[in-house]
Amino acid sequence: MTAPILAAATFAISVTVFHVASIVMAIARFRRSFGAETLSSQHPPVSLVRPLCGIDNYAVDTLRSTFALDYPCYEILFCVASAEDPVVPLVKALIAEHAGANAKLLIGDERGSSNPKLNNVLKGWCAAAHDWIVIADSNVLMPADYVQLLFARWKTDTGLVASPPIGCRPEGFWAELECAFLNTYQARWQYAADSIGFGFAQGKTMLWRRADLDRAGGICALAKEVAEDAAATKVVRDAGLKVRLVDRPFAQPLGPRTAAEVWNRQLRWARLRRASFLPYFLPEIFSGGMLPMIAVAIVAHGIGLPRILSAGLFGAFWYGCEILLAATAEWPVSALSPLYGLTRDLLLPALFVSALRGNDFVWRGNEMQVERMRPRRMMALMRPRMQEIAQGSRRRLRALCARVS
Repeated sequence: MTAPILAAATFAISVTVFHVASIVMAIARFRRSFGAETLSSQHPPVSLVRPLCGIDNYAVDTLRSTFALDYPCYEILFCVASAEDPVVPLVKALIAEHAGANAKLLIGDERGSSNPKLNNVLKGWCAAAHDWIVIADSNVLMPADYVQLLFARWKTDTGLVASPPIGCRPEGFWAELECAFLNTYQARWQYAADSIGFGFAQGKTMLWRRADLDRAGGICALAKEVAEDAAATKVVRDAGLKVRLVDRPFAQPLGPRTAAEVWNRQLRWARLRRASFLPYFLPEIFSGGMLPMIAVAIVAHGIGLPRILSAGLFGAFWYGCEILLAATAEWPVSALSPLYGLTRDLLLPALFVSALRGNDFVWRGNEMQVERMRPRRMMALMRPRMQEIAQGSRRRLRALCARVS
């Protein structure tokens, strides 16, 4: 076997092991959550802060779900930057419809950071009457046990409980593609990381204890990064606490999507990951199914097997594992799911390169930028992680040598 074929085989096997392991960890997590689920029996008062900007698809459903929670004591604080925002009449109508709810609409454009979402949240945080505060995006569809699910993951060493978005109600090819990004790719890797105690915050839903964030400098501490969820992850870890994910992630109804909407959202997130967590962003180039399929084709050609058939069978296994995960978690699945996964993985290298080369993005009409790539800073960020990997490798090698001797 020549060196290129051996390298291709090693690569294909390695990434497949990580792929399958991440799916197994996620499935184990969701099987647990759909089994004998233990919800928190404690019901401390909670403030729900929902920053709003414009009208999303299914906005009536997502915002109305805030009023339908099966929780004894919570207040709702809707936040908008401008009284002219088109979502304002809808919110006022929902508050009038639920006259018995403890709900308020807060309007004002406070500029405490370069992050317009965080600026919008600021007034809600300051107005919150309770010590436990949930910040939830406007497009999160809250189940009746939303708050209980959050508290069920709170442990003594927890600093934040979050949830990645799970795409649902997709309409059309591009919305199905976004589900392939959100569900069986990004959520899968987030739950794999969380399963080994290395969770990352996601700004869609974040449960905070006010005192924890106050010790870090208050809500303004989340302005240290362009993305408030990246800052939240670092704030929690710096305090010696952990970010945990809910056992049953919350849905985001998608509706129709355009190609530009899907691309721009994924590019924005990729640039934010690159800016805030570079050592963990760089391996993403190897996380899709296209490169290992090419590697399998190379190996098949080298040992005399049909290239296309071999790559196709490997792809069927790769995306079949993702379909198994989606079916287990009760996420959207269709006969075309492998096509959506393949299309996603064809886009991943382009997204990766675009994330490295550019710095700007647009969020809900606001032009924003992440820090420009600088080689020296990149090496400085990478060096501690590489040293940690090297030390771990040396420990494992010494242990192996000890067993052999």
